[in-house]
Amino acid sequence: MHNQHKLSVLLAAGLLLGIASCKKDFLDKNPPNSVSSEIFWASESDVQTGLAGVYSRLQQNFLGYERVYLEGLTDNAYLDPGNGNQSNMQVMTTGGINAGLTGAMTNMYSTPYRAISSVNYFLANVDRAPVSEANKNVYKAEVRFIRALAYFDLVQAFGPVPIYRTYFKTLDEYKIPKSTAAEVYAFIEEDLDFAIANLPDIKYNGHAVKGSAQGLKARVLVTQKKWDQAVPLLQDIINNAAGKFSLSNNYAALFRSSGQTNPAVNSEIMFSTQYLAPSNVHRTSPGAAGMNIEFVRDLLIQPYKDLVDDYQMKDGLPANESPLFNPASPYANRDPRLDLTIKLPGEVWRNPAGTVIAPPAEPATGFVLEKYIDLSIAPFTAATATATDVDLIHLRYADILLMYAEAKNELSGPDGTVYDAIDQVRGRPGINMPPVDRARYDTKEELREFIRHERRVEFAFEGQRYNDLKRWNIAHVKLPTLKTPGNTVLVFEIRNYLLPLPSSELLNNPQLEQNPDYR
Repeated sequence: MHNQHKLSVLLAAGLLLGIASCKKDFLDKNPPNSVSSEIFWASESDVQTGLAGVYSRLQQNFLGYERVYLEGLTDNAYLDPGNGNQSNMQVMTTGGINAGLTGAMTNMYSTPYRAISSVNYFLANVDRAPVSEANKNVYKAEVRFIRALAYFDLVQAFGPVPIYRTYFKTLDEYKIPKSTAAEVYAFIEEDLDFAIANLPDIKYNGHAVKGSAQGLKARVLVTQKKWDQAVPLLQDIINNAAGKFSLSNNYAALFRSSGQTNPAVNSEIMFSTQYLAPSNVHRTSPGAAGMNIEFVRDLLIQPYKDLVDDYQMKDGLPANESPLFNPASPYANRDPRLDLTIKLPGEVWRNPAGTVIAPPAEPATGFVLEKYIDLSIAPFTAATATATDVDLIHLRYADILLMYAEAKNELSGPDGTVYDAIDQVRGRPGINMPPVDRARYDTKEELREFIRHERRVEFAFEGQRYNDLKRWNIAHVKLPTLKTPGNTVLVFEIRNYLLPLPSSELLNNPQLEQNPDYR
């Protein structure tokens, strides 16, 4: 019974192509919720509807706005144990990781596979449609980019996993063993190479473009420490960014709906999961939800003081070394990104009408998340949840610059191009942090630590910290130095660099073998 149910769910993932395009103007359209393979694929319009169905998979769990919750598996944030969206996530931080754990961990496995199944269904049928070869290759490149994104999540979380290259039609086709992590990475790179070769070389417009695929491949290479391959790819993106990608002139607006539709702001976005109110919002069932409600009204994720303390003073010095630091006002004169990311103690929020907006309870950590929060629609209620449509950014140009700095430093040590890439990110309009102190950070080792600091504060609450800590192999060192607000020490064992395959997956596919140390 379990096996048959699993097959039906995964087959439905390909057949039920609900509409939710990554292109904003496409999101309002509402074709049927399901399609028959016998009558569909008869026109290019059908292909575009199928493509929209594939993109819709990005709105689920950690491929969508709930990716922010991955920060709760790190030293950046505490997760409220009462989170009903991603249950048992807080348990994962205090030693509760096991194969039978349901909720968030099973979502981390099953959601990417739903996207992969939709991609494979699209690829199995698109050639039937009367579409030019050139257009068809673009559509194929878009979905293969999404498949690469999904497999990248899987391999970072679980390591070796099954590779489904084609859409399976029988239970036996589903029951296959794991491929090695190296094989999964090779498959990801194969998909991304096809995407790079076939996607348009233009500014990001809601659909994956060449820069999206190049940037994701660079992240894949950096994760594997393939520095010699990552550096030229990142340099190529930077050299050819003019007219397509640049740093935003407004850091805060990058994470507001109004800014994400503003060309002066959104030039930094290279790929995102998109939403569009009122019909395509974060979540309205069961119960009102979404970033504003979950992060402020319900305080389901709360910044740790450890993160707050990592932000430098405006002079570029740590707080314990800077003459600007005043113990009576510890958060004054800090890196502006601190106040744009986190609501600080004593800070007053008001909506446009002047109404004071405050969480209904005192946060357990003392801090509230500010990034993504849209005070223009506050107070946050079930009614305003239908207006919550901030896009979740997967890749932005700042990451290209900081990945270049990291890869080039690891490959050959500090040089002018490395410092310049970091300085561009720190010196963007509205942030204006001073350049890197080249005398202080003049060795590979010292600059490595500074780049890691810069990644933490630049990408806080964007879902990157968890995988950064793991690829740097420091999660087991850093996380146990922290405690939850309830005084429980965080736990990250060596075996936790890979999560266990969920027990339900082992039951459904007897060919799967559990990851080491979880047997």
